[in-house]
Amino acid sequence: MLLAEIAATSIEVGALSARRAKVTRVAATLSALDSPADIAVVVAWLSGELPQRQIGVGWAALRTLPAPAASASLTVRAVDAAFSAIKGLAGRGSQAQRADRLRALFGAATADEQQFLRRLLGGELRQGALAGVMVDAVAEAATVPVTAVRRAAMLAGDLPVVAAAALTGGAPALDRFTLQVGRPVGPMLAQTATSVQDALDKLGGTALFESKLDGARVQVHRAGDTVSVYTRSLDDVTARLPEVVAATLALPVTELIADAEAIALRPDGRPHRFQVTASRFGTRSGEVSRESLSVFFFDLLHRDGVDLLDAPMTERLAALDEVVPESQRMRRLATSEPVAAQKFLEQTLAAGHEGVMAKHPGAGYAAGRRGAAWLKVKPVHTLDLVVLAVEWGSGRRTGKLSNIHLGARDPETGGYVMLGKTFKGMTDAMLDWQTRRFTELADGPTDGYVVRVRPEQVVEIAFDGVQGSTRYPAGMALRFARVLRYRDDKTAAEADTVDTVREHYERNG
Repeated sequence: MLLAEIAATSIEVGALSARRAKVTRVAATLSALDSPADIAVVVAWLSGELPQRQIGVGWAALRTLPAPAASASLTVRAVDAAFSAIKGLAGRGSQAQRADRLRALFGAATADEQQFLRRLLGGELRQGALAGVMVDAVAEAATVPVTAVRRAAMLAGDLPVVAAAALTGGAPALDRFTLQVGRPVGPMLAQTATSVQDALDKLGGTALFESKLDGARVQVHRAGDTVSVYTRSLDDVTARLPEVVAATLALPVTELIADAEAIALRPDGRPHRFQVTASRFGTRSGEVSRESLSVFFFDLLHRDGVDLLDAPMTERLAALDEVVPESQRMRRLATSEPVAAQKFLEQTLAAGHEGVMAKHPGAGYAAGRRGAAWLKVKPVHTLDLVVLAVEWGSGRRTGKLSNIHLGARDPETGGYVMLGKTFKGMTDAMLDWQTRRFTELADGPTDGYVVRVRPEQVVEIAFDGVQGSTRYPAGMALRFARVLRYRDDKTAAEADTVDTVREHYERNG
């Protein structure tokens, strides 16, 4: 299949507002595919992902593109092969080779294909065919029950592979996907509750509360003496986490699949900054950094030949408690009392952790889904910051000023210190408004991508924490920043200072 057909599907789906219409359009494209390899690639692309995950190409490499080709010639298979070849480049001269191959690829692409590739590689392909829509589209194209596709996808942890099986082998092919030790499954995800009372109300009055650590979630598999450790995104990080491997091998089991949190703790038991934990996941060898990791198990999906996916939460925890020592289990409390739940939350926060999880005692494990049976409760931090610049958007934000650069006031210099940028939380109405507003505030020439603006507009930003950063002058950056609202009632002189941001940083240090 030509890349042009996938680009056309992406454009059309992006223009549709009804979910059912999106499903039908994607299903039509999938139905025209007959190669399992092409099916897997197209499903990944239209879900906004690369089969290769990362190929070393970021926005900077995509700012200047060659003139588009006059006619379509690129095939799905050829583009996927080009991505794999680019990913495989390494060593001296690889950066120049990557740039040359990227130019050759984009030079052979039409204007629509270039737009599609740019958005795909930039991680901003948001045409609406993400996991939920794609599962329904695969089911429609393969004429199989959507529940069968969803179940297979959660067990395989790989929707593109499941899609290829469904479209070429139908329902019998989906039956072959079962829980297997050594093959990661999509993790169960949580929705948000505003308070412990809200969580209790949503979960029917009783909940299992557990500490929510600011570490890195891992999925641990053991088969005999072999242990595999996977990240939330199902990347294999076994070699980087020998402490997790050792802790798993010490358990009195032969086979196991478990959910756990890996975290770097100080001698007093308080957590190090998240970056300390994250740095261990970035190492490319088994080298252990100065800070070792602790592991805390919080769910059990399989034990010695018995699948526990469909068992209620209480039964899974009982099985977990039989094999994992208390010192390596997540702290938890079962209660229907708001006062007790609030005290548990406050104790968890006082220990330096993020908040709590509230879970339905009778719920099974909804792998790969953000179900209503798990809720996260944590405090929301906000800052009033000043917009320093804004970037032109892509995808559904094409033609609109989107990603805003955030600055805190510096009382000593009278200027502003950048702390990061975000487009999270922006509605279509907000994008329209800020495009008009920042066009008015534009200050001087732009590089065609970033528009500098007069530092006058204040925006209220929610964030999960402050981390160290070498990218920004203050040495700090906001974690998971998202826009709450624009503050026309405040002037830039009333915005929060960099000292306030530093207090957040040091408080959680």
